[in-house]
Amino acid sequence: MASAAIGDTVRVHYTGRLADGSVFDTSHGREPLEFTIGDGRLIPGFEKAVIGMNTGESKTIILSPEEAYGPYLEELTADVDISQFPPHIKPEVGLHLQIRQDNGSFIDVIITKISGSTVTLDANHPLAGKELTFDIELLEIL
Repeated sequence: MASAAIGDTVRVHYTGRLADGSVFDTSHGREPLEFTIGDGRLIPGFEKAVIGMNTGESKTIILSPEEAYGPYLEELTADVDISQFPPHIKPEVGLHLQIRQDNGSFIDVIITKISGSTVTLDANHPLAGKELTFDIELLEIL
């Protein structure tokens, strides 16, 4: 039986947990995740973990932030005055927004703090800076 290698398209079930054990994502209860190993669509540590697995094999891995969504970067946060928000948007902690940058592209941000008339926007991935544990089961190599 061949093991999973770079370039193979695979189907896996997975559960992702934070250090405190809470589940942040799982494929159980829905279609398995299908991806091609090495296409860069997934976080590097996840793809690397599937390489060498055989169909039916399961494993648990722990990924450092560098192998997952990267470190948390303070420079990806910004404080803006609440008056800069359009009238139809009521800033609230946890609100996800898309901000147009000077070059015309968009960036996803979340409001993490409101203090008086100052709103803190954070463009870090919500899982940046976190150690992640994944339970992975290789269902098939296509």
